[in-house]
Amino acid sequence: MFKRNNLKKLTESPSAASAGAFLLSFGAGWLLSGTDIAGAAIFADVSLAGGLNLSYSAAVFIGGLVRSIIQGTVGRNIVKITAALIVVIVKMFTEPANEPKVSGISTFCAVFASGAAISAVIGELFYRLIYYLLYAALAGYTAYSVCLIISGYKMKRAADLSSVSGCAYAVVYILFITSLCSVDIPFINAGIVLGAAVTLAGAYFYRYTGGVLCGALTTCGAFLSSASCGMTVVLLPAAGLLTGYLYRQKINTAAGFFTALNFMLMILTGVKPESINSMFNIICGTALFRFGAPFYSDKWIITGDSSAAALPEILGTRMSFLSDSIGNIREESEKIAGLIAENREKKDEIPDSTNSVCSRCFRRLNCWKSDFDNTVRGFRRLSQMSEFSKEGFPFELDDCLHKSELREAFEKRSREKATAKLLEMRFSESRKLLSEQIKIIEEVAESAGERMDVRYSEPISRSIRDKLVKFGMKPSSVIAYYNSRNRLLAEIYFSYADAPQECRRICDLVSDELRIPLDSAGIVRSGREVRIRLFESPEYSLEVYGASVCADNSRENGDTSMIFSDGTGVSYVILSDGMGCGKNAAVESRMVVRMFRRLISSGVNYSSAIKLINSIMLTKSRDEAFATLDAVRIDLDSCGLTVIKSGATATLIRHRGSVMKITSPTFPIGIYEQSDTFSKDYDFEDGDIIIMFSDGISENAYSFIKELLLRDGDLKSIVDEICIKSEVFNPAVRSDDVTVIGIRVMRSRTK
Repeated sequence: MFKRNNLKKLTESPSAASAGAFLLSFGAGWLLSGTDIAGAAIFADVSLAGGLNLSYSAAVFIGGLVRSIIQGTVGRNIVKITAALIVVIVKMFTEPANEPKVSGISTFCAVFASGAAISAVIGELFYRLIYYLLYAALAGYTAYSVCLIISGYKMKRAADLSSVSGCAYAVVYILFITSLCSVDIPFINAGIVLGAAVTLAGAYFYRYTGGVLCGALTTCGAFLSSASCGMTVVLLPAAGLLTGYLYRQKINTAAGFFTALNFMLMILTGVKPESINSMFNIICGTALFRFGAPFYSDKWIITGDSSAAALPEILGTRMSFLSDSIGNIREESEKIAGLIAENREKKDEIPDSTNSVCSRCFRRLNCWKSDFDNTVRGFRRLSQMSEFSKEGFPFELDDCLHKSELREAFEKRSREKATAKLLEMRFSESRKLLSEQIKIIEEVAESAGERMDVRYSEPISRSIRDKLVKFGMKPSSVIAYYNSRNRLLAEIYFSYADAPQECRRICDLVSDELRIPLDSAGIVRSGREVRIRLFESPEYSLEVYGASVCADNSRENGDTSMIFSDGTGVSYVILSDGMGCGKNAAVESRMVVRMFRRLISSGVNYSSAIKLINSIMLTKSRDEAFATLDAVRIDLDSCGLTVIKSGATATLIRHRGSVMKITSPTFPIGIYEQSDTFSKDYDFEDGDIIIMFSDGISENAYSFIKELLLRDGDLKSIVDEICIKSEVFNPAVRSDDVTVIGIRVMRSRTK
């Protein structure tokens, strides 16, 4: 175990990787310096030096020079040696910028200048000038292609054969096959062996299109080496075409069919000594494919628009799951509101007590007929009164026999009018809230329909499904894809009845099938489906530590915190402070945090999630209830940081030796119909620290916290120190709940 760990550390070390790349470049320079094309020297080593950066370009030059010295061919290779030296010198002044166009032009100029100078010395300038012009153009374009391939791979972490760079790959592949075909190895032609393996792989993994294309490129490279070598594999594209129809059959079946097909074509075209040797090379290439095929992954190759073709399926599945999740949350909020209002009595009708009082009086006709005007004025004044007393009773009704009953009736009517007005105001608020909820749904649907920067993998999706079915599981849908950083993610959906209780076994099965270590983001449930998301570990990871202290005379902390990952490489750290302290505050903050996690995990963006939570908090009961929301969103692929606040206190960030304070004048969740949210992106990198805390920490402590962060101490000791000293810096008579969370980002693995 000790030796294995040391080996792992060595392979992941940047210095070890650089040393290995340097040795590989040296070996390539050694190998390619002795190759030729159609009997003439080929500038493959110079093109490789032109496409690499300075250190590796120098390694290629040294490798070719050492071989020429040992074999005594310095004079023969003087043009190539001089050209490679010029390329290295040019790169000394153009680094660190290693652009494809600059590499191609500098390589062209180096080869042409070197060839022209040597030709002028030996007196063959005019005769050789056209020759070196042609070879300089070929070497320059090859160097451009090499540099384009390297820069494209660094950006996408995969070989993109579907775009313009596909031409660059084709050129480099042809010249590489040409170079290998000219390498002198007894009984074996390395170019044909590799070409046969690549052709069979193209046919097996990418159908007849891949078989024909790889076979044609291999044949082209063999013909450039020599006509006799090219004639031995002239029918390789045909073999690739026919083998392509055995797409995704068993590996042994495809290998046997390819070998038999080439043997049949050899018989039909006539058996010659070179044909027998070529057949032996094809058999070796087939064996090479048989050995490497189980380890192949489309993670490293981009070949077409399969992502665009699968996009509707991905979006449809996700939007369905998202809609179901929102509907389920809405139903739960309605149940909560119904339970809270279950014991409240409602009166839908307001009886006309005034008429009932007058209808029982024997002087009713005298008041409403003989003295109608005074009676109307009296009742009008009575209806406009806000307070009812004997002294303030209208004088028009002095002769009334039921003054006390009228006072009671109008008092009751006044209360009913006030209630009706309040209800109307609440209905108006409800209408505004409904309008806000419709906007939220629109935002959610829009965000769910956005185009994703992913590359769908149909083979991986099918492999995962087959593996789970083999072990008795019934996934309803499996979607595997690579994100923009070329990390594999897999979303596995189950119906509620077929859902597993835990995802550890599924993660192990899929990791074993794909031979890739995967992690799980946990189970996310909607009303009808269950989703499990598996993923390769991102480049960065988080160290999180929290500490809390309850307020005086309180057994429970009203603050709630949580850390979770949505499974796509984004982690959230949340802190919510409920209204007041103790158990009641804990209920509110816990509700906000749990709903936020569920919505984010279901695919809702954080802005829409906060609006939806605000709507639920407003409508869940008549009692006033609110809570703050303080969250940080960290993309563990790019180390991108987003700070999100709704009524929360300040957040402190230590970045590159300085401490930044982030505040936002926003209101907590659950106060107004429209949510008040602050969000902003900040620079963040390996080793930076974030300190979050609830409002139990006074602003008087910020200077002390800043000093702690600048000392660059242990994260746990920093958080504990802040929590312990919180009471010292709090001038308030009544203490509040205190929660402090420290977050440090660190690189988890070497790319």
